[in-house]
Amino acid sequence: QVQLTESGGGSVQTGGSLRLSCAASGFTVSTYSVAWFRQAPGKEREGVAVIDVRDNSATYADSVRGRCLISKDNAKNTLYLEIDNLKPEDTALYYCAADTKPLWIGSPPERFNYWGQGVRVTVYS
Repeated sequence: QVQLTESGGGSVQTGGSLRLSCAASGFTVSTYSVAWFRQAPGKEREGVAVIDVRDNSATYADSVRGRCLISKDNAKNTLYLEIDNLKPEDTALYYCAADTKPLWIGSPPERFNYWGQGVRVTVYS
């Protein structure tokens, strides 16, 4: 059974850093496209970062490019998201997602078949 479980969320000061983890079971992350999405209150779910299964290339949203890193540890079958220089607008529920198809940052959420339950990130002054 495919499962994705996020961890590592919490409250962080503006300008700080955070690492989120997503442990996968029931499939091998190296053979899937994987991604992080986020959703703030009253807003649509938006892509943060994606690793394309086609060539393992990473793409990022404009809002986080330059201060964000998505990565996989294939030995641990785990996905990570690191964000530096956190801003209040980074506050949201963060979700990991996966699918067998080649995907990129422009792929809408409905293209991903497998989802975690989400983890909350709050950035305060």
